[in-house]
Amino acid sequence: MTERLGNFVFGKLNNLYIVRNYKKIMPYVRPYWFRALIAVLITIPIGAMDAVIAGSLKPYMDVVMVEKNTASTAYIPVLIIIFSLVQSLLNYLATYMNTWVGRKIANDVKIDLFDKLMHYDASYFDRVSSGDVQYRFNQDVDMACNGLLSNLKLFTTRVFSSLSLIAVLFYNSWQLAIVAVVVLLGALYPLTTVRRRLKSVMDKTVFSGAAVMTHYNETFGGNRIVSSYNLYQYQGQRFRETLRSVFKLGIKVIQRTGMMSPLMHFVVSLGIASVIWLGSYLIVTHQITPGNFVSFITALVMLYNPIKSIGNNFNNVQMALMAMERVFGLLESSPKIVSKADAIKLEKVTKGIEYRDVCFQYLPKKPVLKHINLKVEMGQTIAFVGNSGGGKTTLVNLLPRFYEVTSGAILVDGIDIRNIELNSLRDKIAVVFQDNFLFDGTIRDNILLGDENASQEQIDGAVKNACLSEFIASLDKGLDTHIGERGVLLSGGQKQRIAIARAFIKNAPIVILDEATSALDNKSEAVVQEAIDNLMKDRTVFIVAHRLSTVRNADKIVVVNYGEIVEVGSHDELINKEGGIYASLYKTQLK
Repeated sequence: MTERLGNFVFGKLNNLYIVRNYKKIMPYVRPYWFRALIAVLITIPIGAMDAVIAGSLKPYMDVVMVEKNTASTAYIPVLIIIFSLVQSLLNYLATYMNTWVGRKIANDVKIDLFDKLMHYDASYFDRVSSGDVQYRFNQDVDMACNGLLSNLKLFTTRVFSSLSLIAVLFYNSWQLAIVAVVVLLGALYPLTTVRRRLKSVMDKTVFSGAAVMTHYNETFGGNRIVSSYNLYQYQGQRFRETLRSVFKLGIKVIQRTGMMSPLMHFVVSLGIASVIWLGSYLIVTHQITPGNFVSFITALVMLYNPIKSIGNNFNNVQMALMAMERVFGLLESSPKIVSKADAIKLEKVTKGIEYRDVCFQYLPKKPVLKHINLKVEMGQTIAFVGNSGGGKTTLVNLLPRFYEVTSGAILVDGIDIRNIELNSLRDKIAVVFQDNFLFDGTIRDNILLGDENASQEQIDGAVKNACLSEFIASLDKGLDTHIGERGVLLSGGQKQRIAIARAFIKNAPIVILDEATSALDNKSEAVVQEAIDNLMKDRTVFIVAHRLSTVRNADKIVVVNYGEIVEVGSHDELINKEGGIYASLYKTQLK
């Protein structure tokens, strides 16, 4: 019967994701295998010591209570105290080891996930919310690693405790033990349905939990919009709706699994009642002694009590395992845009860039770019203008492979960029966006992102060319001034010039300016434009602009409307074109 129980327990363990897929978790466990092994081995004496108390009651009852002899059993209370003390110390050590190993594994998994997150293409971030990223890349890992190991400690402790207590049961009475084990198997049976009951609800719970985080992130990032538009009620209502959804899903989890513990409690009560009824008969017929019966009942209660609450712990284990499935799903996924195995390293750009029959769409059957053909020589400045949403920014985003072309090809020096090693391609391109992202840290930190090994002389040159010298001189700490998260302590023009200085440090031969001055006032724009003019010298430049006054000096102006190139030429050529789109746009802006 003990063997049958062992087969049942380990049969259930074999159904667990961590056992079926041990190869996936083992690389993360291997560096800490010794501590992990100790943490598991310690659970054996912790569980087995439960049998000491139950087993010691037989001689105590038979000798003291029946024979009225206390001399030969005086050691039993002392033995119980010693064993309980050792068990407590081992329990602390097991908890410490499990926590240490769990957090180390979680950190390693998070590092790998973070590396993968950084390499995802732009379309991934278009699809998911910030809350979803935080939940799946952070909280799921904690739930999977820390939660699983802590619950595994509890689970294995109870397995070994159960095995040792079952041994005490059979030692005292094999008849009563058979009844007890049959009831135990019946009580554990509902656990086989936990995973199926939780699966569908947990997927929705993850989505709702991520939505809650997104609300916090939006309120943090958009606090000025919330205040200026008095969006307190609007944001509050959205947040309350999400919390209602989370509440409903939490209730569904209870509805589907909450009856297991009460059901197990009822089955266990039947077992105890059956054992008392049969035990009374065995005592009366002198098949067992009162000491056997008391020892048996004590072992049975110690065995059954944890079983009554194991349903809740098993729910937590299953949730941790499902979180692990999601984590390994992310780890096994691959970014869509990667370097080919035989990719060519781009050492320098000498000939030029060509868009050859390029088509692109973000969503199926909704083309954004249609058969774009364009040749750019090195050293030229190309400006993209046209209607809003016409595909200008998409055109320049395809060059560093933020997105992959749907059809056609983009060539650098005659080589398809898909055949160029990705890092070497992006090393040759510097980008200045409309809203440049600055990291929390100092001005120096953000400028050095262009080249962390840049000398002080190079930094000074970049600061001068980006028209930052006067601003930095006005700061007490100069380049070492902290700028806050996303550069919140700086004006728009100051952010842009730091981004331009970063581009100077990178010293890439190709520069993309995506609406770099469109969000600035006239005074700031003039200063930033001077910095941009410095950056454009001796480089191939792609400009995306709405303000046509900023592109007059471009070598080639490309008018893009509704995903198609409709006009190409210099400012003078296009302004004098009869009925031309550029001429019409230019005159409209002048008015």
